[in-house]
Amino acid sequence: MKETLQDHLTFLYGGHLSARLFERTQRLLNEYRPRIKARDGTLTERDTILITYGDQVQARNEKPLQTLKTFCDKYLTGVVSGIHILPFYPWTSDDGFSVVDYRQIDPALGGWNDVSSMQNFRLMFDGVINHISSKSDWFQKFLQDDPRYTDYFIAVEGEPDLSQVVRPRALPLLTSFQTPSGEKQVWTTFSADQIDLNFKNPEVLLEILDILLLYIEHGATFIRLDAIAYLWKEIGTTCIHLPQTHRVIQFLRAAVSEVAQHVHLITETNVPHSDNISYFGDGANEAQLVYNFALPPLTLHTFHTGDARILSDWAKTLTLPSDKTTFFNFLASHDGIGLNPARGILSNADIDSLVNKVIEHGGLISYKHNADGTQSPYEMNINYFDALSNPAMLKPPSLRQAQGDASAAVPSPGTAKGAETESLDLQVKRFLASQAIMLSLIGVPGIYFHSLFGSRGWLEGVKQTGRNRTINREKLQFNALEYQLADEHSLRFNVFTKYSELLKIRSSSPAFDPHGEQKIMDLHPAVFAVERTSPDGEVRVLCLHNVSQDTVSFSVSGNTITLGPYQVLWLKKADPAIK
Repeated sequence: MKETLQDHLTFLYGGHLSARLFERTQRLLNEYRPRIKARDGTLTERDTILITYGDQVQARNEKPLQTLKTFCDKYLTGVVSGIHILPFYPWTSDDGFSVVDYRQIDPALGGWNDVSSMQNFRLMFDGVINHISSKSDWFQKFLQDDPRYTDYFIAVEGEPDLSQVVRPRALPLLTSFQTPSGEKQVWTTFSADQIDLNFKNPEVLLEILDILLLYIEHGATFIRLDAIAYLWKEIGTTCIHLPQTHRVIQFLRAAVSEVAQHVHLITETNVPHSDNISYFGDGANEAQLVYNFALPPLTLHTFHTGDARILSDWAKTLTLPSDKTTFFNFLASHDGIGLNPARGILSNADIDSLVNKVIEHGGLISYKHNADGTQSPYEMNINYFDALSNPAMLKPPSLRQAQGDASAAVPSPGTAKGAETESLDLQVKRFLASQAIMLSLIGVPGIYFHSLFGSRGWLEGVKQTGRNRTINREKLQFNALEYQLADEHSLRFNVFTKYSELLKIRSSSPAFDPHGEQKIMDLHPAVFAVERTSPDGEVRVLCLHNVSQDTVSFSVSGNTITLGPYQVLWLKKADPAIK
């Protein structure tokens, strides 16, 4: 371990500093070692992670984290195994991703005791370590020319050529700030309120390691490394996926593993698939899980076209470098549906079609700057249910349904008389078929709160904040949500009940172990078919998903199988259809 950690430090900061930095790292690890409780970190088919904000469910006269615990204990025990609580630290913008103080809980949400009380679920915390809020103590001291924090951030002098820098958003890369020593141009990849940290300064790396160890002490089993691809900056390069960024992750992996082998690092890199999976490293030295970012847009394309062939061909390429790694599969999150991961897999025409369909369904599009000065769509902002099914096409609900479920959309006033409509049942089937595909693939599933509980888009929220991503970030009242979940005619009841059943079936079979095997089968253009096998080879399940609204028939091992519109069929080895 000494050789590994010191090797990483030498690569990053040179041999003249590595020995001293290693000694400080060891002191830090020894300080936390007795404070970290050993846990079982084994991942199995029973692992599914809910993605939620700390204040996602709210009640009067109660801290939101307490309300969230009450809700999860009541509705999610035995349904999911873990909870990813999105950034719960004090913040100033970006719904939590502009952190003021990494070591504190936002007092409006609760305290560390409230987080610790949720440990009947495995917990995922965010390491938002690419940047920090402009209102943070660190940056405020930088603005005061405090010598300790002078090199915590990246001040760019002169006018260097930054044209190669890959930009995730259509905002200025540098932001001007006044200091006692004069005006400084500071690196701000994501916004003027999100100041990039300078990892060329080893003090920053050690400070971040201290913070991540604090999270583990408080019960984190998963550490999500947010926007990690942009971590290290070198002027004259793209400043994305640099070797130094990978080495920082490798250093954190090695250090964390020495005191908490149960903890999993998960990298969040919304980039093309080949770049995304590079964060597995050699299968033993980097992230244990990576977000499977190509899956959401490819699945959406599949259901828009009723054709599973592109998704199937891509899924055949999903290989893992070791049995110590796996994918974090998801279709929806607090962000939108990224388009960059699909580029090179879908044609430009296919991507344009996705964008147009999302706009048709009431969604919004976010753009990024290109090196040539143009803009291109990088994210579709829409609830995944709406991305699949046009809200304006839903048949008018009954009075009881409309009163019982505020999230159930109705045709817009502009819908032409006699225009094509769909039943709620058909839209739910389409949605659950998409989720079943995600659950069938090798990896650990991540399910956004609004997907599990049948929400639709919140355009009113976008009007309130002026931010596209708000469309999928509505906060819910505990009593109203319970009322809707008790109404068998509501969208929420139908989605949550059927989704929960699907999750319980999945968790009962070791064929869905995240370190098992999978084989994609070409049985019919409209059918996504994957055979999952348990790590010991003893249990097999054939997962069949009709991605079209047509009834289809095909042959499996000499048996004819017929699937209705959006029907899902998971067949165990003992079934006569599998020989």
